[in-house]
Amino acid sequence: MSNDDKNTAMNCKTWPFEEARAVLKRIGNTAPDKGYALFETGYGPSGLPHIGTFGEVARTTMVMNAFRKISDIPAKLICFSDDMDGLRKVPLNIPNSEILESNLEKPLTVIPDPFGTHESFGHHNNARLRDFLDTFGFDYEFLSSTECYKSGRFDEALLNMLRNYEKVRQAVLPLLGEERQKTYSPFLPISPKSGKVLQVPILETNPDAGTIVFEDEDGEKTEIPVTGGHVKAQWRPDWALRWYALDVDYEMAGVDLKSASQIAGKIVSILGGKKPAGFHYDLFLDEKGEKISKSKGNGLTMEEWLTYAPHESLAYYMYLRPSSAKKLHFDVIPKAVDEYISFIKAMPTQEEEKQLQNAAWYIHGGTIPNSQYTPISFALLLNLASAANTDNAETLWGYIRKHKPDATPENAPFLDRLVGYAVKYYEDFVLPTKTYRMPDDRERAAMEDLAKRLEALPKDADLDAMQTEVFSAGKENGYEKNELREWFQALYQVLLGQNQGPRFGSFIELYGVQESITLIRDALDGKFAKAA
Repeated sequence: MSNDDKNTAMNCKTWPFEEARAVLKRIGNTAPDKGYALFETGYGPSGLPHIGTFGEVARTTMVMNAFRKISDIPAKLICFSDDMDGLRKVPLNIPNSEILESNLEKPLTVIPDPFGTHESFGHHNNARLRDFLDTFGFDYEFLSSTECYKSGRFDEALLNMLRNYEKVRQAVLPLLGEERQKTYSPFLPISPKSGKVLQVPILETNPDAGTIVFEDEDGEKTEIPVTGGHVKAQWRPDWALRWYALDVDYEMAGVDLKSASQIAGKIVSILGGKKPAGFHYDLFLDEKGEKISKSKGNGLTMEEWLTYAPHESLAYYMYLRPSSAKKLHFDVIPKAVDEYISFIKAMPTQEEEKQLQNAAWYIHGGTIPNSQYTPISFALLLNLASAANTDNAETLWGYIRKHKPDATPENAPFLDRLVGYAVKYYEDFVLPTKTYRMPDDRERAAMEDLAKRLEALPKDADLDAMQTEVFSAGKENGYEKNELREWFQALYQVLLGQNQGPRFGSFIELYGVQESITLIRDALDGKFAKAA
């Protein structure tokens, strides 16, 4: 990469480059002793991957893409699974839940797999996480907490924490209630008898011997080493332990973990390390502006988004203003898809500086995936499905071929994906809410005029000509410049039974001039409003 390219990237003001520069500053613009800059995301495998998991990995990858643009220092992403954590409650919708019920408090990687496919519940969920990440093409290295504790990888850090036991404890105590403060310990011993991860007071610490003493569940005073997987650190110290032991350079987290992150940073300093760079992203809201809650079941899940739109559009939504709360509900999907399409469409013609301002650059790591280009917007496909009253993909392709004769599902795979999503979205969200109405006198006059104008168009009329006639029909029938939005809304309400859509000229071009004329006249005759 030329110096000019690096300078352009170094001056880029997008949030991933701001974060990348913070990483470069943290490591002193020099490769760390480990040989690379380490980016990390964490995952609690008591449940399955969700939209927050996708968002954290996608956003961290965007920062890595920016880092690689401004630096020649190698970068690595670790996805860390906290699979040695004790299971506190049985997740919902799990088969054979009695297996989990009888193994509460034990590490996830020793609990039998209720699905019957892996050696433990933790291994099952780890496999699901890796399948999930692989589906989206993320470049990462997987790390298991169990393996790190049991293999000795965390031993030196655990002994260091034991030597600084009281300092670490004091760092956490201000966040705890009075009763919890009395019994709190950075270490959770794993009972040699029951195998449970115990939240009990530590009676003695023996730094020279590398052991702790606690009272086991049966009341017996027990001494165990803190190394070799015999203990699990409490979650705030565990976070710091991981940062210190792996020398993590970057990790982001939600705003709900801001105070915990600050405490973990203090613990890293106590251990002699340095807190990683990172920022706190805001949480998602439902359509009412309320925080999304699993227990409430409000908001939109990742599975639901991916049922109705490509994952690239979800990545785009994750790119937008991560430090601001955003609503996450079904109505945002079409807009997110079309904005993603507009960015990917613009990228090939942009200069380097403009590409770095383009959201698609971050989603695709600076490459330009030609297969993503589509000449038809998602909103237009939805309106086409609405006008044709079809939930059949082949019917939509019939209209597309009239507009783009050379397009096929084989040579336009992204468009074919969009067709499938449009059919599903139309079927589940547009069709149930379609409400036609009859036009008022001014609307009727304008629509009758539009039908006549379309009849008069030459057969080779292009999109601009069609759009001009749509505007002219409105203007010539009493719609002032500041009222044209009402005219377009009337077209969609009367002809399609919905409140909005893309440029109506684009719709006419795709649906067909004669078909559009028939649509207008059928609506004016009351065929749709009566049926509704």
